[in-house]
Amino acid sequence: MKQATASIPNQFRRSGLIGVLALVLVSPAMPVLAQAALPSFADVAERVSPAVVNVQVRATADQPLALRGQPGMPDNLPVPEFFRRFFEERSSPTPHQMQGQGSGFIIDADGLVVTNHHVIEGATEITVVLNDGSSHVAQIVGYDEKSDLALLKITAGKPLAAVEFGDSTRARVGDWVLAVGNPFGLGGSVNAGIISARGRDIHAGPYDDYLQIDAAINRGNSGGPLFDTSGRVIGVNTAIFSPTGGNVGIGFAIPAETVKQVVGQLRKNGHVERGWLGIQIQALTPELAAGLGLNKPGGVLVAEVIPNGPASQSNLRVGDVIVSINGEAIESPKDLPKRVAATAAGTRINLEVWRHGKPWQVAVTVGVLPDQAQAATASDPTQPDANQAVLGMAVVALTPALCRQQGLDPDLQGVFVARVQPGSTAARAGIEAGAVIAMVGAEPVDSPASFAAAVRKAVTEQRQTLILLVEQGGQALFVAVPL
Repeated sequence: MKQATASIPNQFRRSGLIGVLALVLVSPAMPVLAQAALPSFADVAERVSPAVVNVQVRATADQPLALRGQPGMPDNLPVPEFFRRFFEERSSPTPHQMQGQGSGFIIDADGLVVTNHHVIEGATEITVVLNDGSSHVAQIVGYDEKSDLALLKITAGKPLAAVEFGDSTRARVGDWVLAVGNPFGLGGSVNAGIISARGRDIHAGPYDDYLQIDAAINRGNSGGPLFDTSGRVIGVNTAIFSPTGGNVGIGFAIPAETVKQVVGQLRKNGHVERGWLGIQIQALTPELAAGLGLNKPGGVLVAEVIPNGPASQSNLRVGDVIVSINGEAIESPKDLPKRVAATAAGTRINLEVWRHGKPWQVAVTVGVLPDQAQAATASDPTQPDANQAVLGMAVVALTPALCRQQGLDPDLQGVFVARVQPGSTAARAGIEAGAVIAMVGAEPVDSPASFAAAVRKAVTEQRQTLILLVEQGGQALFVAVPL
């Protein structure tokens, strides 16, 4: 016995001793709560596990898998906040191949699978492995980068076990949850925890609204479902806070309400269309509110009305404070973009604004967000769209009014870069909002349509690099943008 005891690591011997002391100290006189048994999730886990899958992807070396820890940054770059997407990535024995894997779940008996967009981004081949060990080649139905969601389709030749969405709006801080997935490629694993917080913004995208959970999730759990205790999906596990890449008990899941909305559009259209007003807004601080004659800093301040955008056709002005949309108060800068994004293009909405110390009513017809990435084709998952979204930037016509507003030469020809998505191809090439693109390859461009046509032509011709003539910072230079 002495020999066996000596071989046990110290930390386990101490844990055992503490456990014995705890048993000794608990007495019938102590509160019932101290003796209450923890709930068992065995029945729920057994019921939902067959619908949880392993998503395996392969990419060529010159088109590596997209995940690199902090979005838009190299994995080894020291960053102040360690928010990481937890996708398991590894090299293949084949020198020119990369492999990775995440998790997903089946929402339809015909084989529709939900996962994260970053799990399948850059993949040339996608395989879904079911709970019974069978493998099936997956087609991409559609994906949405802004919400980091993707929808796949497999054909198994039989009805498959599927799970249902629950109501994430009713989930409360402190509720038990189960995270099911494929950590470190080990196979189906179930971890329990609670909801730690709601409405978390981790600066991963414009519509951040994450559930924070403390269930143990690690690399390979990306895209896996988060279940409530009834076995309904209330989230998709997407990111973790981790200085080392391992679990420290802070994870983030996309709420089911967002997932249902996005997946519904992907299933129907293959892509997601979001409403757009064409304005830049900023938070209304107490100082700004006081200066504008408001009693409290509710609402958002209009910092810019984008030329040729939907709002430019209305009476909305720079300096207006938007305090409500269709009668619903705007409490933070996140509220307005989320509500507009969920509104169908062509819908007329009513904004209550504060202008010159008085309330005004402004009607705006919602447009379509112009830089939306569309679904890749199922036959070629790596084929990009032939529009501005390929490069991760939105361009608008270079009108005389815009030239005056931006202090540009009125004779300048080209298209104006209104917005560049952080971490995108255009951003990495050094293109900034406010630049003017005069040529794509050898073709002059003078409108968003001609720009899109030139990009589409380059994609069709399967060019590796797109050459742009860019006027930026008072200098004209050619920029090479990889396709």
